[in-house]
Amino acid sequence: MESLPDQRYPALAKSDDELLKEIFAILSGRTQGSPYGDDSEFASVIRLLPSGLRAMAATHWLDISLTLDSIGWHFLNFGEANLVNETHLGLRELGLDDLAGWFMEAYDIVNPLKAEIRESDEYLETLRDHGVLDRMDELSKLAWDQDGRDRKPKRSAIYDSWVRYARLHPERVFGS
Repeated sequence: MESLPDQRYPALAKSDDELLKEIFAILSGRTQGSPYGDDSEFASVIRLLPSGLRAMAATHWLDISLTLDSIGWHFLNFGEANLVNETHLGLRELGLDDLAGWFMEAYDIVNPLKAEIRESDEYLETLRDHGVLDRMDELSKLAWDQDGRDRKPKRSAIYDSWVRYARLHPERVFGS
């Protein structure tokens, strides 16, 4: 027998795509500040959200990076330590443990090299000079492969985890 959606959470009656749109709408209304900054403002704002919504707010930017760039490049845009921590915790909360491990390994590679990369404006050359380019390429490939770029629906593993998580733990996304 199919279970009915919890009446406290009408969004759960929606299709996966509609539910994802609902989550995006909630996030856009509840998050302020720039995730690009080095001032921890964005991380401070999202810490006030319910745990699931907090995880989603933090992991959104990683999804963007994996779509447009690579897992290492992510830290040049979103490398503020508190946001990195929130993203790592968010990946774990959403059940993306493998991605969380690759994410932190990539951070451990890029973070000590950020100043050098920015000074030279040579991301790939700097990684190559330090002997870590091949590993960074492997980490990006692992993250991209997890997304299954040829699968349907064409959402990412991160966004798929949001939908799955919201259906399992609506109180952690929509509040009680």
